[in-house]
Amino acid sequence: MNDTAATLVIVDAANVVGSVPDGWWRDRRGAAERLRDRLAADGVPGHPGPVEIVLVVEGAARGVESVPGVRVESAPASGDDHMVTLVAEAGARPVLVVTADRELRRRVTALGADTTGPRTVRP
Repeated sequence: MNDTAATLVIVDAANVVGSVPDGWWRDRRGAAERLRDRLAADGVPGHPGPVEIVLVVEGAARGVESVPGVRVESAPASGDDHMVTLVAEAGARPVLVVTADRELRRRVTALGADTTGPRTVRP
């Protein structure tokens, strides 16, 4: 889906996965895949309207495949920098970034994106 009317939801996989101490560090790729699958099944709870979900992975989680409903992008270097680039490329399209990273929040809100915390997609 690349519908300009849909809100682009960019999910900071490392930050969201790391928000719950459930042993994710033993299998970072598997944790990112579980998050991807949860997003594909549940979407973004409480967010009205159509969304396009992009899960940004980095490090050991690079190479996680996209699935219907969730596009996965492996950051070539810094995941934060890649998410900022995605926000900048969105133009006037509405963007929501899911992260608790304060510096990333500051950078994307300066570009016009909204932000929300990991609990939005990982209760």
